[in-house]
Amino acid sequence: MTNNKFEEEKRKWTPDTGFNLVGIDYFGDTENQLYLIEHFEMYQDALNAKKDRKNQEEYFVLYKDQNNEFFCR
Repeated sequence: MTNNKFEEEKRKWTPDTGFNLVGIDYFGDTENQLYLIEHFEMYQDALNAKKDRKNQEEYFVLYKDQNNEFFCR
């Protein structure tokens, strides 16, 4: 997946409010490799859910900051 497509897909899964924990499906087609695990209202809950995963580098917490800018952790 090209970086541009991957960034577009991450933005697509970023919620307007709260925090989405998403995973990467390496076997999915190149435009649909991300999938929603769970939506959280609090960042700490999303971070804890990510830490509970076996391969943490295969998961992202997506959200918008107070300036409505996209973030991925």
